[in-house]
Amino acid sequence: MEIYVDGDACPVKAEVVRVAERHNVPVHMVSNAFMKLPDSHLVKRVVVDDSFDAADNWIAERALDMDVVITADVPLAHRCVQKGSAVITPTGYIFDVRNVGNALAMRDLKSILRESGEIKDHNPSFSKKDRSQFLQQLELTIQKIKRRK
Repeated sequence: MEIYVDGDACPVKAEVVRVAERHNVPVHMVSNAFMKLPDSHLVKRVVVDDSFDAADNWIAERALDMDVVITADVPLAHRCVQKGSAVITPTGYIFDVRNVGNALAMRDLKSILRESGEIKDHNPSFSKKDRSQFLQQLELTIQKIKRRK
């Protein structure tokens, strides 16, 4: 089991490392640029080039069944779920085979509606509740994967 973090703009890096240390699970922090990361022997920094979807491609090519992926990117979540990875957003939402297809379709629909001016999206602020929910889901997910082993 390994954890892959879509690191650009991820607000829960420290929380990922805290849980990973508790379970001794390696973490790959993947980004397009150098960034300050929590200090841990389990953290592997991966800096990819700045081409479109380079970080997503790096993660999707490596994440397997029994791995955990942390991302808010729905297309990346879809790719990883198809490979059997557990996928959690920074707010603690779990993508799985039952909901990721609908999430991808809704993302595409909203993109069309935004481009046509029909809707204006805004992302709510990241809250303490989001952070707490993420920590709980990551802990439960790792425990569940360990039981499957």
